[in-house]
Amino acid sequence: MSIMREMYPKNGRVILHVDMNCFFASVEIAHDPSLQGKPLAIAGNEKERKGIIITCSYEAREYGIRTTMPLWEAKRLCPQLVVRHPNFTLYREASFQMFQILSRFTEQIQPFSIDEGYLDITDCYALGSPLEIAKMIQQALLTELQLPCSIGIAPNLFLAKTASDMKKPLGITVLRKRDIPEIIWPRSVAEMHGIGEKTAEKLKDIHIHTIEQLAKGDEHIIRAKIGKHGVDLQKRAKGMDDREVDPNQMGQHKSVGNSMTFSKDMDEEKELLDMLERLSKSVSKRLQKRTLVSYNIQIMIKYHDRRTVTRSKQLKNAIWEERVIFQAASRLWK
Repeated sequence: MSIMREMYPKNGRVILHVDMNCFFASVEIAHDPSLQGKPLAIAGNEKERKGIIITCSYEAREYGIRTTMPLWEAKRLCPQLVVRHPNFTLYREASFQMFQILSRFTEQIQPFSIDEGYLDITDCYALGSPLEIAKMIQQALLTELQLPCSIGIAPNLFLAKTASDMKKPLGITVLRKRDIPEIIWPRSVAEMHGIGEKTAEKLKDIHIHTIEQLAKGDEHIIRAKIGKHGVDLQKRAKGMDDREVDPNQMGQHKSVGNSMTFSKDMDEEKELLDMLERLSKSVSKRLQKRTLVSYNIQIMIKYHDRRTVTRSKQLKNAIWEERVIFQAASRLWK
């Protein structure tokens, strides 16, 4: 045990980020092995050739098919594409089983979405080295659930998440702070975990294009442009992240939303619907980015006199697509 303990830092943490590979598609293949090796996509309304790709197998990606691509375009790229309608009951059960396996190794687990989570294994030296534990986790998920995953090993959450993205499928990557200048800094800020399109554009406005430029940028300028979030991003670009794995966040994905404030009072129906459509698009993107769906929708309207009207509805079917979100929100608004 003392030898294994030497494989762990005297000060600091060892964090794993476990990220399932093409989770929905992999669950479908595990459920129906005849799909193995075939180009497979999970999408809505496959009979009508409408909707978007939620995820797809690596075989489908070889044809250029990508998440959020319209289904008709995916069919054009790959006429033999096998399409399955999402089965969220099946995915939730697989997710539960996945986290049950992870809990064998440590109680310090924090899900990030239905198919990924963080583990703090700092005190798990009795089980083996960090690399050995990662291999055991990967093998257990593959053997027991037939589900592949990639794992990042690092001293904090940000670097562990970054590392897990480096080798897919079935990769294990160790990322240390000393690796940052060579591996992380040359990348575009748009590739950095935690930076979306709008933030990337704001950074470009102040001539920050790479993660190295973010790490070395003027903190005051970054704060003035983006706020405290920008300062947090700068720290992560330097390899600093003091967030802890929080088991109390298990399954806590309460809401995904967006809002917009008008510079003047608005009463034109078309303009209001246009705004609602833009918000629906934003929410849809955020849901897809975190592999989430919703069974509830809510809109909130605030008037100039501070009156607030809130309407919500529980849904029978899961929603995630921009068009479906917009339709549901429009019905609530009207």
